[in-house]
Amino acid sequence: MNLQRPNANEATRTANRSRSVVPSSGLCSRCLDGCTGNCEVFKASFRGRELIYPGPFGEITAGGDKEYPVDYSHLNIQGYALGAKGLPKGIVGDPDTAIFPAVSTETEYGWDIKVKMKVPIFTGALGSTEIARKNWEHFAVGAAISGVTLVCGENVCGIDPKLELDVKGKVKSSPDMDRRVEIYRRYHQGYGELLVQMNVEDTRLGVAEYVHTKHGLETIELKWGQGAKCIGGEIKVSSLERALELQKRGYIITPDPSDPINQAAFKEGALREFERHSRLGFIDEEGFYAEVKRLRDLGFKRITLKTGAYSLRELAMAIKWGSNAKIDLLTIDGAGGGTGMSPWRMMEEWGIPSLYIHAAAYEFAKMLKDKGQRPPDLAFASGFSSEDGVFKALALGAPFTKAVCMGRALMIPGMVGKNIAEWMKEGKLPNTISQFGSTPEEIFVCYEQVKSIVGANEMKNIPLGAVGIYSYAEKIRVGLQQLMAGARCFSVPAITRSELMSLTEECAKVTGIPYLMEAYKKEAMAIISS
Repeated sequence: MNLQRPNANEATRTANRSRSVVPSSGLCSRCLDGCTGNCEVFKASFRGRELIYPGPFGEITAGGDKEYPVDYSHLNIQGYALGAKGLPKGIVGDPDTAIFPAVSTETEYGWDIKVKMKVPIFTGALGSTEIARKNWEHFAVGAAISGVTLVCGENVCGIDPKLELDVKGKVKSSPDMDRRVEIYRRYHQGYGELLVQMNVEDTRLGVAEYVHTKHGLETIELKWGQGAKCIGGEIKVSSLERALELQKRGYIITPDPSDPINQAAFKEGALREFERHSRLGFIDEEGFYAEVKRLRDLGFKRITLKTGAYSLRELAMAIKWGSNAKIDLLTIDGAGGGTGMSPWRMMEEWGIPSLYIHAAAYEFAKMLKDKGQRPPDLAFASGFSSEDGVFKALALGAPFTKAVCMGRALMIPGMVGKNIAEWMKEGKLPNTISQFGSTPEEIFVCYEQVKSIVGANEMKNIPLGAVGIYSYAEKIRVGLQQLMAGARCFSVPAITRSELMSLTEECAKVTGIPYLMEAYKKEAMAIISS
């Protein structure tokens, strides 16, 4: 492991003064009376609870940077010099047919009614965070033209400034949710889908009823948790009036905005923002089945579930109950996740890391299959950003894992594209970009591809953040084609666990993937001995 500094991190905008730091506490080995800072203890001495979160809120996303004993880098991908699995029926593999551009990266998920995607990736839950709200057009259009699923996260209706509730306290009108659905649908190409996520507050507000009745959405996602935190979703609120409004809607707001002491602190400028928290979910087997049935009775064709880095007990519940309920996709998030709003120390120190929980998910799913029970389709999440990680996740969970859920990695291209547009307007393109040109056509290598998808007349309405996401998805697609061809897997279903090897014996113990000096050893010895 690397040296962790629990008292200083870029995410919390803190740093140690001393070069020598106590590993367990993160305190400088020589703490000086009169030090001007800026470790976490120093800053928390006057900013208090603000130091729990990365910042500034709404302008950054943050991801845990703790190194774990075993992670996906401890797996390598096998390469072969013969064979070709997964080619279209009737095509025999040879040097003319088994070329990497012939690899199909399409995947599909669903129990009965399938959803196809052009690339086996989809977005994490882009919900009520400010980053998701202000960049939604870029994210939604980018996902739609890339042919991947877009997850609209929790609390979108609940924090909508223009939300209207009926006499029963249910959503009557949510313009922000309407906007989100309509933008994706306008550019949907027949691959992927938009699905909405629900937590406790969303359920109470009748979000499922609203999005199905008004928009006819076919899929809804239940949320148990994520890999960045084990409490409900949070955002920060910089207005006292807004905090009081959200409190009236049933959210937990801290510090309590109705408390005169906090109101005085806010007016004086010491308290600058409030936190809006969602409630902790409580799961039970019969309740889960009842909720799945309720949602199906509303008319949803697919029910998915997102769970987090909880104990192996909760993982087993998600897989077993998901199988019994015939859910269409189970997304399993591991610790070390990235988010726009999670307690920093929780991101660093809570939950089962991704490789461990994903290895356990495969084990549990296989146990069900061996008993004659069909596991739900799986997706793995937490810390993926490149094609090798996608391949490893698909292989580790094969044949159950159908896709990889990406959080920050699918958001960054949208923000980069948006910023390129702003920099061009201002005439301030940085050299990292201007070296490729000064117009979108010159800068974005995939610009003409996007134009061919949406049409020349429509291209003027496509935000450059969407072109950024398409470019990134194309990089993943082509890179994945190359890795798959090297492993002689010409379609996603052809990928197996045999395409991986463990670089350490500890990794082999955790994952069940053979140590590299043992992988294919029997086959090798048979050749040598023949």
